[in-house]
Amino acid sequence: MDTNTDTGNSQSDQITGFAQKQNVSNDQIRRLGEKVEQTPLLPDLKQRLIERVQRLALLRASAGFLSPTYIIEYESTATYIDWVVTMPWGKKTEDILDLNRAKAVLDTNHYGLPAIKDRILEYLAAIILHMKQGNKGSELRAPILCLVGLAGTGKTTLASSIAEALGRKFERIPFGGMGDARALRGQSRAFADAEPGYMVKKLVHAGAKNSVILLDELDRISQDARADIMGVLVELLDPEQNKMFTDHYIDYPFDLSEVLFITTANNTTNISTAVLDRLEIVQMPSYTDEEKIVIGRDYLFKKVRLETGLLDTQLVVDDNVWPGIIRPLGFDSGIRSLKHTIEGICRKTARLIVEGKAQSVHITNDNVKEFLPSQ
Repeated sequence: MDTNTDTGNSQSDQITGFAQKQNVSNDQIRRLGEKVEQTPLLPDLKQRLIERVQRLALLRASAGFLSPTYIIEYESTATYIDWVVTMPWGKKTEDILDLNRAKAVLDTNHYGLPAIKDRILEYLAAIILHMKQGNKGSELRAPILCLVGLAGTGKTTLASSIAEALGRKFERIPFGGMGDARALRGQSRAFADAEPGYMVKKLVHAGAKNSVILLDELDRISQDARADIMGVLVELLDPEQNKMFTDHYIDYPFDLSEVLFITTANNTTNISTAVLDRLEIVQMPSYTDEEKIVIGRDYLFKKVRLETGLLDTQLVVDDNVWPGIIRPLGFDSGIRSLKHTIEGICRKTARLIVEGKAQSVHITNDNVKEFLPSQ
């Protein structure tokens, strides 16, 4: 064997591999630059990003594209640019300015609650009127609704219905147990584990700067971080301040004035006065037994039965059974436990059919206890 030839081939392969990696590195930086150039951004923001790409190229030239310093800096810069260029700086969805459609959406998604629906329709009417008139000299000052009520009374679904009625994207930020204001505002890129906050993440996911964002369960923020998070909320919910909201990771102001914020809480005891001053409280009533029977029989049952894979003929429930179904374990203000009960009935029926013990199930007062949760 000619060892000199083998050595020469090995060295040649190493040189070729090195050159290929060098080209890949050049391509990576070029693609970053093209991504910045092709994205519509404010001139000073675009210039910032171009300068970061240029610094990255200089670092590669001085330290080498295989150096740990360059690799870390490239990952950091590429991730940052990806977040910035995917933010909806000028992207919006087209609003549906039809109050009759909004009423139909609310009626389809929610049974009863006439007073709440009237409040929401008045709220939407003001928004729609302002948009139709196109008053450029005045800005929209829509009140920020705070839906307050016990668990399961439909607060979250009402918020999503408002987004659906306007034809906007809907996003939800959970505040339950939130223990750090950086979860909202992001963390500085000086830290290795830096990332944007919820606001930026939800805007990127929605892809529209006029989305509807639900700030859910404001009263369940961690006690230790409540003051800091409430301070960020004051800025978010104030139309004079949220035009220049700055996420610590992005480090550039973003206009949140077109975002439609909706908030929810079980009660307002743990919400700061400064935040409450910016909210319009809407009390969510508990459902009556009569309302829960209609919701369970005409809405939830049909939906859950379909999701379980049951045909209409495979599970039938007598009308006189529903009073026992809506409260098998006592009173509940919402409908969440009612849905769980119906899901249990459907699953038990599905098991009987799959095991071949029945082809269909007819629930009456005589056998309903076999399908309800145990006491």
